[in-house]
Amino acid sequence: MNVLSIENISKGYSDKTLFENVSLGIGDGDKIGLIGINGTGKSTLLKIIAGVETADTGKIIVGNRVSIEYLSQLPDFDESANVIEQVFKGSSPVMQLLREYEEAVEKLSESPEDTELQRALTNLNGKMDSMNAWQIESEAKTVLTKLGITDFKARIAELSGGQKKRIALASSLIMPSDLLILDEPTNHMDNDTISWLEQYLNKRKGALLMITHDRYFLDRVTNRIIELDNSTLYSYQGNYSIFLEKKLEREELEQANERKRQNILRKELAWIRRGAKARSTKQKARIQRFEELSSDGIEVSSDKLEMNSVATRLGKKVVEIQNISKSLSGKRLIEDFSYIVVRDDRVGIVGPNGSGKSTLLNMIAGRLNPDGGNIDIGETVNIGYFSQENTELNEELRVIEYIKEIAEYVLLANGDRISASQMLEKFLFSPALQWTPISKLSGGEKRRLYLLRVLMGAPNVLLLDEPTNDLDIQTLTILEDYLDDFSGAVIVVSHDRYFLDRVTDKIFAFEGKGIIKQYTGNYSDYIEEIKENAEDQIKEKPKQDKKDNKEEEKKKNKTLKFTFKEQKEYAEIDDNIEKVENQIADLETQIEGTASDYEVLQKLLGEKEQLENQLEYLMERWTYLNELAEEIEKSKIK
Repeated sequence: MNVLSIENISKGYSDKTLFENVSLGIGDGDKIGLIGINGTGKSTLLKIIAGVETADTGKIIVGNRVSIEYLSQLPDFDESANVIEQVFKGSSPVMQLLREYEEAVEKLSESPEDTELQRALTNLNGKMDSMNAWQIESEAKTVLTKLGITDFKARIAELSGGQKKRIALASSLIMPSDLLILDEPTNHMDNDTISWLEQYLNKRKGALLMITHDRYFLDRVTNRIIELDNSTLYSYQGNYSIFLEKKLEREELEQANERKRQNILRKELAWIRRGAKARSTKQKARIQRFEELSSDGIEVSSDKLEMNSVATRLGKKVVEIQNISKSLSGKRLIEDFSYIVVRDDRVGIVGPNGSGKSTLLNMIAGRLNPDGGNIDIGETVNIGYFSQENTELNEELRVIEYIKEIAEYVLLANGDRISASQMLEKFLFSPALQWTPISKLSGGEKRRLYLLRVLMGAPNVLLLDEPTNDLDIQTLTILEDYLDDFSGAVIVVSHDRYFLDRVTDKIFAFEGKGIIKQYTGNYSDYIEEIKENAEDQIKEKPKQDKKDNKEEEKKKNKTLKFTFKEQKEYAEIDDNIEKVENQIADLETQIEGTASDYEVLQKLLGEKEQLENQLEYLMERWTYLNELAEEIEKSKIK
């Protein structure tokens, strides 16, 4: 079924055309990823589809009774509302019912004998059931918990920007809709939460249209990619990997067609120059053909972002971190951490939000002092710090003025001298756009400009704090290539698993209580090692208390035979273990099937925890009984 159709819509601002005569159909089974260079109009296109903005020309046809839910990059919030009120958008019928129900329960607790209140509560219960309000509220709490929000009564004004964005995402996810539109849903999420969101969207019924620069996310969630390029919309059936193959085929075909057209054009031009006499009909036709060929050129994209390595010499001593510790707001973030940065380091830093990753970068950059320990920076070190916020952007300046504040010219690694204006052109800022006030740039264009400013400073140590937020895929791809040739150390905080795999060869993982553990390899290697360690712990022989060990040893030496109770237990323990394992497997199936029912989910998780404790005990008994059986057999041989 077709959910929505876009027919020949166009949109532009002043002298800039974003897209022109683009058309698109969205089916109920489509999971679409929208990609393109920042500033091409991706977010604007989503706003038009969501009905937030209007197109200059064309029309959008929405199916009967089709509901659309939209998450913007900058959602609106009621700062006075609590979390649950914000999720249900305050005035929704479900929220009104929940408020009425809470008020009725509170009044009834004060006057339990009031029959009128009892009848009112019964009526409200019926309304809640008919509107499925209980299930919707339960699902909201489940989704919020998965997104790291557990205080449902907290005021929005008291929360961080990242928490607010996750609450807005929860609202979009739980509101029933035929088309879910998400603009950068994975920004400011940790890796575990992104993995959960992947699973949620894969199971969700209905159409999905989203902008994201997380390439693993695109690969695992989408079944269709649309690309906005040079004001034109291209559609590719398949996920991100298939898109890359098909785009390459399309561009090669376009280039082949352009080469063919140019060859024909050269022949026609040679004929014209030989002095064609424009009297005969045949000659006039050839001249007309030449003019048509000249005007019908295929527009092959030439917007290729380039980043040439710009760096200064780096000595042997880079950064030495010695036994540093740091606490903020009473929370221990870093405890006794040491590391010596070497010149070719490629370090990725991972961990939950709020664990201290950015704090570590700020201390290395000298923006924050450690509570204890020392950070020693080498004399030749020139740190370039690309932070999460564009705090250094003076939006009153024009683009070129902002870059010239750092340098008029830079020297590239190959010895070439290049001007600030030329560097801006390499970063897709046309000569006209260079004189645009920064305040008029899109969010992604501002991030790209900020990145250029950092690199124009010719750093030899790069600190990148969430560089993938708001940068388009093409910019990220070229940044990755730039880092391949960068002659200096790179330390990056990122939740982008693809970027970490592509760039890093060492991982620092924040594991709580100030502990930072070091792993060799990229992000996928780190995840594999974590899994292997978890499996080893399960297989590892349970360690008993020393006192218990002595008593068991004493018992074995003394008896060297089973008691009646132990003999019975030994005979039955394998079956008992299998029984508990099957019960756990059944519970896991139930948990997966009731992920939207918060109360049932909590009950099932509690039962699973009890069974896992029981299984752990049985495994300990199995180990003891089998060791005792072996000793009894040995004693018989002796």
